[in-house]
Amino acid sequence: MTVNSPELDPKTDLSFTRTLAVPRQLVWDCWTMPEHIPHFFIPRPHKVTAVDIDLRVGGRFNTTFDVEGNVMDNKGVYLEVVPGEKLVFTDTYTEGWKPAPEPFMTAILILGDAPGGGTTYTAIARHRSPETRETHEKMGFFDGWGTVVTQLEDYAKGLAR
Repeated sequence: MTVNSPELDPKTDLSFTRTLAVPRQLVWDCWTMPEHIPHFFIPRPHKVTAVDIDLRVGGRFNTTFDVEGNVMDNKGVYLEVVPGEKLVFTDTYTEGWKPAPEPFMTAILILGDAPGGGTTYTAIARHRSPETRETHEKMGFFDGWGTVVTQLEDYAKGLAR
């Protein structure tokens, strides 16, 4: 099965694609197994201090961060799970489809095979409004998410040894 990227709306979506020098299954495992998330999911020196994953549509994807001594809870659910190929999760809802009071975005990750055994990695952040998209871009979407994918690749290379 090949997953196509959703049509992007430049007014509300941010995205980038990179080729990673690690196998797609390993990238998938890193994104879907709680023990791996703390090693890459937030730019260092910030830390992930807790992860709770129930990998199914409607299942939770909850993380807790330590950002400069501030605890940040991030609760969400999976909207789509295509094993080895696509993850869609959002903070618009929490488990049990309870609406979040202040949702920010929906994340879409699409993984494909790249030449030489690597992974084509596409990350999309879909926002509710152009203003929210602009806020996320100014917060450092490209640098922050770019750092995360670099940390993911470095971490996964260590697992592949």
